[in-house]
Formats: sequence, structure tokens, C-alpha cells
Amino acid sequence: MSKQGEIDYVKRIGEAGLAHAVDKPFSDGGCAQMLVDIGIVMHLLPPPPGRLLDLGCGAGWTSAFLARRGYDVTGQDIAPDMVAAAQAARDRQGIAGLRFVVSDYEGLAFDGEFDCALFFDSLHHAVDEEAALRGAWRALRPGGILVTHEPGEGHAQSPATQAAVAAYGVTEKDMPPRHIVALARRIGFSRTRILVNPERLVRLGLGIGETGLLGRLSRYRALQPLVALAMNFSRWGRLGSMVVLVK
Repeated sequence: MSKQGEIDYVKRIGEAGLAHAVDKPFSDGGCAQMLVDIGIVMHLLPPPPGRLLDLGCGAGWTSAFLARRGYDVTGQDIAPDMVAAAQAARDRQGIAGLRFVVSDYEGLAFDGEFDCALFFDSLHHAVDEEAALRGAWRALRPGGILVTHEPGEGHAQSPATQAAVAAYGVTEKDMPPRHIVALARRIGFSRTRILVNPERLVRLGLGIGETGLLGRLSRYRALQPLVALAMNFSRWGRLGSMVVLVK
């Protein structure tokens, strides 16, 4: 697999695609889910102030949200054009405490500099995800927290993902939590925790957004917690999820 597709991604998606990336989450059909997820990320990270490394940040919407929350954020991405777009958006919005660097997260130069780090829908683009996780481990201070938000099994085989690979030459992988945890333990993270698909748990708990049997059952308030638990734990370790890792 080549990294050139990631580097050239902006050139291939054109102006409309770049505008969509810059305006996330509000430009995206999954905006509601993204907002729930970034809110949960904020719960999982240590409270600000602190130094945060946003890995594979793309056009930087997660970096901007976290900088506004009060973190001193470094957003990292392999694509120079993405970083340029992120910097331009930062300057337009006048966001303080936010800088961006062009680098490969599989070969990070940081060493013990950050209190926390984040892979938000970016680790599954790695050619070598173990190298990326090792780089994040090195970048963290002792006791630092890494949060990952990644798709689970079936992502790489979906029609939309296959179309993206064909059109843009990017790397797309399944990145289930049990795989991340196994790598993290080998690397040396001291603690691991899986939160399986928290956004879907929120929806199920509120009885919204589901169809079929789960949707019908989740409309009954007394059954909502049981439905959510049954759905998630029956597929523990395979669904898209968040993982919390402590150095």
C-alpha cells in the first residue's frame, strides 16, 4: 500500500471536496454523530489545559474544536495541502493555541511532549498501524492518554470504502477495538478500555434513529438500556468504537 494517495488526496477531491473537508462536521451527513463523538472524546481526555496531539487531523476540524475547548493542540497530517487548508481555516477563525505540522504519523519525532493524543477516524488509513501507535506512545508523557475513534469490522469491504480506494488510492482498513488493544498491549500501554460505538448507544438509549426490531424495542423506555447492552456486547471487540489507552 502506498501513502501517496493520502498525500495527493486534496488534489483529487477538487475544490468542492476540500470545502466539505474544511467545513466538517457541519458539511457532512454524519454531523450529528460527529458532534456526539467529539463530545465523548472530550469526556475521555484529561481536562484542559494540556498539550494534545491530533494525529491524522486532515483539514483540522477536530483540532479546532479541541483548541477552543482549551487544549494546546498540535494537529499532524501527512498531506501538505490538508495542513495548508487547516492553517487557513484556523487563521480565518482566529483560533489560539493551535498549530499544524506536516509529518507521517508512522515516524513521529515527538518524545514525551504531550498529555494526550487522538486518532479520530485516521488510524485506519495507516499502512503500519503498529508504528503509528508506537509513535503516539513515544509522544505521550508517562500517564498520558490516547483515544482512538475508528471503524470496526466490515469497513474496508463496504462499497463506499472500495469506491474511495479506487478513486483516490488511499489506504482503508478495518480497525476494530480488539486489534487496537492487542497492539497497544504489545507496545507497552499500561491500561486499555473499549467503548463500543458510543454514539449508537446514545441513540439507542434515547430510542431514536433505529429501524427493525431494535428500533421497535428501543422505543420502550424500560427496555432501552437492555437493548443497547445486548446490541453492543454481542459484538464486543468488532464494532466501530472508541478505545482509551494509558501510557
